[in-house]
Amino acid sequence: MRKCGLLVVAVALLATACGKEDFPFGPSGGPGETPGEQQGVSNLKDPGLLWSADSYEATIGGENSFPTLKNTYSVEVTYASSQPEVATIDKNGVVKLLSAGSTLISASSVADQTYSASSDSYVLTVLSSSGSESGDESLSFASTGDPSSDDDISTTTFKARITITYSNSADASVKGDTYGYVTVDGNNVTVNNTGGEVLIYELTGTTSNGFFKVYGAKKQAIVLNGVSITNPNGAALNNQNKKRTFIVVKGANTLSDSASASYTKEGEEDQKAVLFSEAQLIFSGNGLLTVNALNQQDKSGIASDDYLRLMDSPTIKVNAGSAAGHGFKGKDYVQLSNGSLVVSTAAAMKKGISTDDYVLVEGGTHMISVSGGVAYDDEDAEYSGTAGVKADNYFAMTGGSLTIKNTGDGGKGINAGSYDFDAENHTLTDSYISGGVLTVTTTGREVNDVSAKGIKIGWVTKSGTGEHAKVTGNAGKLVISGGTVIVNSSNGEGLEVKGDLTFDGGETYVSSTGDDAINCQGELTVNNGFVYAFSSANDAMDSNGNTKLNGGYVMAICTRGNPEVAIDANTEEGKKLYINSGATVVAYGGLERGYSASQSVYSMTGTAGSWNALYGSNSFIAAFKAPSNITSFIVSAPSLSSGYKGVSVSGSTQCNGVWASSGISGGTSVKLTQYNGNQR
Repeated sequence: MRKCGLLVVAVALLATACGKEDFPFGPSGGPGETPGEQQGVSNLKDPGLLWSADSYEATIGGENSFPTLKNTYSVEVTYASSQPEVATIDKNGVVKLLSAGSTLISASSVADQTYSASSDSYVLTVLSSSGSESGDESLSFASTGDPSSDDDISTTTFKARITITYSNSADASVKGDTYGYVTVDGNNVTVNNTGGEVLIYELTGTTSNGFFKVYGAKKQAIVLNGVSITNPNGAALNNQNKKRTFIVVKGANTLSDSASASYTKEGEEDQKAVLFSEAQLIFSGNGLLTVNALNQQDKSGIASDDYLRLMDSPTIKVNAGSAAGHGFKGKDYVQLSNGSLVVSTAAAMKKGISTDDYVLVEGGTHMISVSGGVAYDDEDAEYSGTAGVKADNYFAMTGGSLTIKNTGDGGKGINAGSYDFDAENHTLTDSYISGGVLTVTTTGREVNDVSAKGIKIGWVTKSGTGEHAKVTGNAGKLVISGGTVIVNSSNGEGLEVKGDLTFDGGETYVSSTGDDAINCQGELTVNNGFVYAFSSANDAMDSNGNTKLNGGYVMAICTRGNPEVAIDANTEEGKKLYINSGATVVAYGGLERGYSASQSVYSMTGTAGSWNALYGSNSFIAAFKAPSNITSFIVSAPSLSSGYKGVSVSGSTQCNGVWASSGISGGTSVKLTQYNGNQR
């Protein structure tokens, strides 16, 4: 699978008014070219690859009609499945179903002289041919992936199973209730477990006017086995038990409210979502659960006043309407250990995933789509926007796949670290990414001072306004040490960190056509890994502190021109850009004035839209893919002695296909000249 998802790389028109002091060797030509001699830089066409759906459920052996791919310009496409044991897709786009589960189906194209890179994906949920599984009288469950934790259902001993069958033509029926805990009123089913037994409640059947509500004081399991419950008045599943609750998903299941649902509060009882729980919810199984929040009352799809965790291999699909609440809200935290979470939210200010603490992605295949805009928040007395993921403390990812698309104005892909959390707890835990594939796309505009950003970590306070405002406090750090991060922001920063930003490994590709690609208020450090930053509107990499390039591979492209540069540091307040021994650097658009380099920095002319390479110590150091129509670069690397243009690269590439550290051959040697200009 290509490591680029949902990313469009666009090289914007270079302003012809750029001064020679910013491009002394010409943005596309050799040393000494004047702006009038520069080669024209034209926009690449966006292939706009787009699947006809964000998610699809297919049945093995059934009649399936898979999503189709829009490919307006008929560019060459590479298809991939993130979980080939679930389903495969061949070179012609034909899908083959193999086993129950979920996988991310992607289509991608590489950039060339005419088209930018493009990619899109959808979550495919595969169900077994038998549909919902037959009733299971067993009182034990297989491990859900973490037997050392009480969240693994296999560690719990259950005493009995009660089965409730819903019906549109009769009252709900009950089997196995030897305790007399279940009350039935039509298809309104209430359980009051007063004896404290650890029980399994299995729900099956269909009702368009009912609910399931449970009280208790011990752990419990709720098995959804081909059940469909619509409650036109409020929550379809309301768990008032404050002990750990396992939701086991079998077959295809649906929980819904209605547009007219009033969610009338009963005494002190909360009813915050279509599926609401006072306790932590742990999802498992291998079936599908679809939750539809159609209400006009700001109520969420799934919400817990404790934490939410996905384990095993269920697919949880949440659709939250234009006046509903968040998609998936866990007050304490949200942990995605496996399975698949597919969330779509449409209301202003609402989040796909929301928590008062942290979000941790450990595994599985997840997709968040957000389209709501900015609105005034009466509680906070300010305007607020949406986010794919909102964590008041920190965001972390160690594995799996998370794809976020936010098309709303003022919308963010990930927004982690709030002042309110920091004021109460006096610290923010560092956000970190050490594995997995994270893809973020935002296309909204800034509205009412609420800006759209790909990823925003932390908070900052300032005194004064405008360019002369001074930072009086900031918090929130991010460390990227592994995995793949791909960010495309149309109208705001791609990756913004209010504290320090450190790259210790992994592959990070950030593109912005509206602001800085990578920005941090603290210190920006690259020790290892592959980093690519592209901006046609501001600096490619910008730090309000020092910028230290100590190692790894850094490519920074800024096509805006004066006063923006490829790599920036806060020299106005005595900070500096450092290029230290061990770093491999390719830049276009200038370096911050007064930079310090402990290894030589050169100018190099390469081939636009093709692979070029850096050479030293009798071998290729690395190859980089030049953007279309850009031929001149600032380069620096350990033992660098010459450059090569037009090289070939075989095998794997890194960082969305712009870096290669092996399999480099051929090409034509080009001379390097000492870089002594292009400073702002």
